[in-house]
Amino acid sequence: MLDLAADLVPLLDQGVPVAAVTVTAVMRSAPRGVGATLAVTRDARVIGSISGGCVENDAVMLGLDALRTGSVRRARFGFTDDGTVTPITAGLACGGAVDVVAYPVDPVHVRPALDAVLSGQEASLRLDLEGTPLELHRPAPPHLIVLGAGEHAAALCRLGAAAGFAVTVCDDWALLVTRERFPDATRLVVGPPHELLEQLPTPDARTAVCVLTHDERLDVPALATALRMPVGFVGAMGARATVARRAKLLRAAGVTDAELARLHSPLGLDLGGATAEETALAVIAEIVASRNAASARPLRETRGASLHATPSAESCAVKTA
Repeated sequence: MLDLAADLVPLLDQGVPVAAVTVTAVMRSAPRGVGATLAVTRDARVIGSISGGCVENDAVMLGLDALRTGSVRRARFGFTDDGTVTPITAGLACGGAVDVVAYPVDPVHVRPALDAVLSGQEASLRLDLEGTPLELHRPAPPHLIVLGAGEHAAALCRLGAAAGFAVTVCDDWALLVTRERFPDATRLVVGPPHELLEQLPTPDARTAVCVLTHDERLDVPALATALRMPVGFVGAMGARATVARRAKLLRAAGVTDAELARLHSPLGLDLGGATAEETALAVIAEIVASRNAASARPLRETRGASLHATPSAESCAVKTA
């Protein structure tokens, strides 16, 4: 439920009754993991997903029943151990099954955790569902730092936010760093990019830095700083001639070959796109592939786990009282 904070808070503020349907267990494989939540209003407005479409109708009906009765409802959706589909539900496309619990959302109880998520913090929520405690946890989102505020940066901010990143945009030109240009940014900073990096409180392996300044006076000190930090990804946009010249300047600035080897430049996977949005998609794809140590090859050419077994960003623990 915490992953749905941005959509739930306005509804709760308006006094709209909402029920949530949360996955509490997964058998074999499922499109989403434990903690995945779908929310539904009395007029059947649906927020989120527990299966990507396989059993959403049944989940909505269960949520509406929880709203109507004001009580907790439980069900198993998908295939049973013998491969048959449970009588009241559709089967999951991946051949597994999920246990779910549906419950009316108490605005007073859940609001502090939802507000914490909206402010970019980690959040936890404990619910007592008729004697069965349900604990939901959401880690703080990964951090995407976009240095430069041109059109490619605007597209990267939009796609990064949609992909679940908390996005910081920094440029020393205040005219470009505006909320109108970057409505999805978590933070906007006017100033030298390398100074922003030096002041980051907790850079970690979930932090990605993308340099899009197109100005050697800004991108060289920014990259020299980023490559010495414990961040998970450092990339820079530029043509191959620019990349080669920038590498010489970075070495002259004291960057070692080992540090330079961390740099993803030219930035992005080869998707053949040309627009700012297509370029941003290629960049986000490379960041995600790098973070997951993935090959970035088509799934049909691989034998590993597929997208249909991806765990939810929100975790959940169920304890029987």
